[in-house]
Amino acid sequence: MDCRMGCAACCIVVSISSPIPGMPEGKPAGIRCIQLTEDNRCRLFGKPERPAVCGSLSASREMCGFSNDDAFRILGELERATAPSRPEHDQRARPI
Repeated sequence: MDCRMGCAACCIVVSISSPIPGMPEGKPAGIRCIQLTEDNRCRLFGKPERPAVCGSLSASREMCGFSNDDAFRILGELERATAPSRPEHDQRARPI
């Protein structure tokens, strides 16, 4: 499967802990990567400064579904399921 042109769900939805040129602390989930063009293309594609984690992502039906909307939904679910727990935001950690 090839990436869908203009989707960029993996460049927007997921958090990236590796430094990215222009984002030295990485990229929080739900924040558009600074390296995306207006038409959702990566300015670093094929360049050595592109983070290894970005290069290791490859489109798959499990990750991208059948549409851009699927990709945003699926990756959002995966991001939430794998995000580190933050006690101040975790309902289970609040006293009753």
